[in-house]
Formats: sequence, structure tokens, C-alpha cells
Amino acid sequence: MVRLLVLYGHPKDPEAFDKYYAEIHVPLARRMQGLKKWTIGKVQGTADGKPSDYYYIADLYAESREAMEAILETPEGKAAVEDVPKFAEGGVTFIYTDIEDVI
Repeated sequence: MVRLLVLYGHPKDPEAFDKYYAEIHVPLARRMQGLKKWTIGKVQGTADGKPSDYYYIADLYAESREAMEAILETPEGKAAVEDVPKFAEGGVTFIYTDIEDVI
């Protein structure tokens, strides 16, 4: 399995980010077909209590990188990707990782 980790930087207006993400981006991205799992969450800080470089994180899972790339190449996937710059003013980083369940 592969994960696409999406790291959102701190927005200038967190309330506007949260509203747009919940009301516009999530419903748009839900139209993508083929994901095995999708989680989202607001970053609380680092383990040592310091502020994080990131404001929000999304984890998207698929069977393989090829499967993820195919999902993102669909009209629904392209629409979700093209929507990101509309609200991610704090920057965004996309990272692919292999996933292995340990527990």
C-alpha cells in the first residue's frame, strides 16, 4: 500500500482555511474513486511541545503509487488537485510513502 501524505503550511487566516477545506475541498475530493483510506487532521504541535511547521495533514491511501496516480488523473482527482492552490496559501507538500502495518 502507498500513502500520499499532504502537509499544509500555516495559512494567514486559519478560520478561512478550515471553512474552505470543510465546505469546498472535502466534498470535492470525496468524489475521487478508488482510495482505500483517507484521513485528515489539524496538527496539534510537536512531541516536545513546540509549534509544528504544518497546520493540517491529509493522508490518502491506495494499493500502489500507480493506483494513486491513476486516481489523481481522473477528472475528479484533477479537480481536487487543482483546488488546492485556492486555499493552501501557507504552502503544501505532497509526499509518497510506502506503508507497512506493524500492529
